[in-house]
Formats: sequence, C-alpha cells, structure tokens
Amino acid sequence: MSRTRVSAAEGMETSYGFETVGGREEKQARVNEVFHRVAERYDVMNDLMSGGMHRLWKDAMVQWLAPSRRPGWRFLDVAGGTGDVAMRIVEASRGQAEGTVLDINASMLAVGAERAVKRKLDGNLLFVEGNAEDLKLPDAAFDAYTIAFGIRNVPRIDLALSEAFRVLKPGGRFLCLEFSEVELPVLDKIYDAWSFKAIPAIGGAVAKDRESYEYLVESIRRFPNQANFASAIRRAGFERVTHRNLTGGIAAIHSGWKL
Repeated sequence: MSRTRVSAAEGMETSYGFETVGGREEKQARVNEVFHRVAERYDVMNDLMSGGMHRLWKDAMVQWLAPSRRPGWRFLDVAGGTGDVAMRIVEASRGQAEGTVLDINASMLAVGAERAVKRKLDGNLLFVEGNAEDLKLPDAAFDAYTIAFGIRNVPRIDLALSEAFRVLKPGGRFLCLEFSEVELPVLDKIYDAWSFKAIPAIGGAVAKDRESYEYLVESIRRFPNQANFASAIRRAGFERVTHRNLTGGIAAIHSGWKL
C-alpha cells in the first residue's frame, strides 16, 4: 500500500486508491463497480468532493475550450457519462457542436442520456459505451477531446492519451480537467482534512457508500502532479502543452494540441 503520489502516469495502472491490486483488469473491474454504485448520485459526489466548485471548474474548462459555433464542429467527451461537460459544450456552441459522450460504465451513460432528453440536447449528443484505452473510433475524427475527473480512473493512462491524439484532427485540442496537487501550504492541510475525514463520512451518510468515497479521495492523492502529468501528455505527441491551476491546485485543466 502506498500513500505517495506517483511520479508518472504508468504508476496508476495497478493503483486502486492507496491499495495495489493484481493487475489493470482488477483495477478496471473495481472502478466500474464504484461508478455503478454512484451513478445516480455522481453530481452529488462531485459536490461533496469539491464543495460545489466542480461546477465552476467545468465552466472554466469549457470557456478555455471555446467551442466553435460553426456547424459540424465535433468533440469527444470521454468518461463523461452523465453528460455534464458535453451539455455545457453544446450550449456554449449555441447548439452547433456535435458531441460523442463515451464512458465505460453503462449506468453513467443511462443517466446522461436521460438528462440530454430532458434538456432537449439529445439531437446533438451520442452516448456510446467504450474504453478510453481503445476507443474503436476513426482516426482524425474530432476537433476536440475532453475528459473531466475521469483519467485518473483509467488503468493505462498512456494508452488513453495516445488514443486521444489518434482520434483528433490535425489542429485538434485536448483538454483534461482533473483533481491535482494543492500548491498553497495552508490550503493543502485544510483540503487533506476535508478529503480524508469529512468526505468519506458524508459519503457514508448521504450516499450510504463510504467505501466508494474513500477510493475516490485516495485516487486523487495518487494521481501524478501537474508537471508529471504534463510530461505524459507531451509523450503522447501533443504540443503547446500547458495547464491552469484552479483553487490553488485542488484541480487543474491541462491543454495540448495535435499539430
């Protein structure tokens, strides 16, 4: 068991929170079970883990993406089953963007598809069950690839980044929003106390599922920091790689271009 942050994306392959599991298949199966359990309360979960800030962070991600308002602009939102980010992108494009929402978890996709219908955005969005490590989608098919709070749950992050590069058109944009390493000395202590003491307790009380919240908090602490994750993005072939810290580094948006 390790509580230290990994220094490279490959270190997440057998990391299930602080526990080391037998292989990536076991990790994937256990992560899948977590998200089957929390699918109906996923946004509540993000509210608990971020104090509601995830909504502002997602808005910041979409603002930085600046979706095109030209017809036919296509994006792929990976690990976006509930459609939260994808619907923001469509609305920011004034209804012009065409999105594919891909998630490995059918329960999450069902929630997203239902929400898209209710918001009358189902004509812009296609919900597809699939694996970030092997997208089964054409080369150079999308203008943008987004993933929010999902890449740390992918066993082989290097493969997911390579797949992101493959499916983007030349000139395409990669954007990843993920919890990261707090860089303010006082804030990091406050956030640690909130994460390890409050979040699992609230998750147990509100969602009746303390274990899932413990995993999610631990997975955040194991994920590579901003500099190390940026290095992984560059290794996948992306250029002009940069990031923006949000709320002192509690989360960060990473950007890269296929040039």
